[in-house]
Amino acid sequence: MAIYHLRASMISRSAGRSATGAAAYRSGELIHDARTGLDFDYRARSGVTHVEILAPDHAPEWVHDRSELWNRVEAAETRKNSQLAREIRVALPAELSHEARVELVRDFCQRSFVDRGMVADIALHAPGLTGDERNHHAHILLTTREIGAEGFTAKNRDWNAVAVLEDWREAWAQDANAALERAGHALRIDHRTLEAQRAEALELAAEARERGDEAAELAQTVRAVELDREPLPQLSLGAWQLKERGIEVAAVRVWQEVRARALEVGRVAQELAGHARDWLGRVAERTLEALEPAPDAWGEFFAEAAEGGLRDDLSRDLDRERHEMEQAERSRQQELVKEREAHARRDDELDHGL
Repeated sequence: MAIYHLRASMISRSAGRSATGAAAYRSGELIHDARTGLDFDYRARSGVTHVEILAPDHAPEWVHDRSELWNRVEAAETRKNSQLAREIRVALPAELSHEARVELVRDFCQRSFVDRGMVADIALHAPGLTGDERNHHAHILLTTREIGAEGFTAKNRDWNAVAVLEDWREAWAQDANAALERAGHALRIDHRTLEAQRAEALELAAEARERGDEAAELAQTVRAVELDREPLPQLSLGAWQLKERGIEVAAVRVWQEVRARALEVGRVAQELAGHARDWLGRVAERTLEALEPAPDAWGEFFAEAAEGGLRDDLSRDLDRERHEMEQAERSRQQELVKEREAHARRDDELDHGL
């Protein structure tokens, strides 16, 4: 099940971070920081499946040299609290091929960032050796200054607007869905909150019920079931880095458990959808077999099925799943609250400023 995830953050010098270090880590390369004299060497890291730098056509050639690009960014920012770069992290659909994922990220970056005047440094990462094997994701480092023919110009504060971030979130959903459709997958992702999506599904189910469209009602009801889950919690930068290195701490474990539950809810919803399709197929078959079906034959069949058949089965299955998940969640929360507090400081200490 494809899951929507896009998170934006700033790489700031005041937090002890550097654009050179971030670029080296995400690309798995060696970058020497001319400002500090430090070498960031991540050539030994694994899991980097694709790196690429995109820039406007008028940008100077040196922007395609990762070391020179980010050293020039560091040199352009003189304050100790300078914001050096913006990072966008996105979850990539595991259903797509590697080539399709690269094309998806490239097209998204071109339209959303490069066409606005930014330089985008892209790194695609494969799932870690441990954990969810579907966790394909991409890191996109963006310049905060526009790039001109002679180099960097003024910072564009418009890029910090909440409305712009919402545009990017929506654009990612649209681009990912287009890629899934091209690949022949019916799966779709949505940038809106789970609550908003579920409310829409329930409203559409009610409308379908009023007009007597049982197939549409069931489809939207199953969709509402799939959306009845908790959102993925936000992870701190340090926790994200530990997760990618295969180091398990409380925050990472909570994230993994929530994701696993979301995937299980999706599996149950798809199973219920299969039952619903089978039921509708049987109803249609019975109708076709009737030589002279009454005008209200469909209504009779649906009413018969709704009285004590699939609808009750679906309801019982859903209630049982919810009850089991609620019980498991209560026991997990009691165990994890203290552990999260104990590991909070450790997460900060292990954030190496990357």
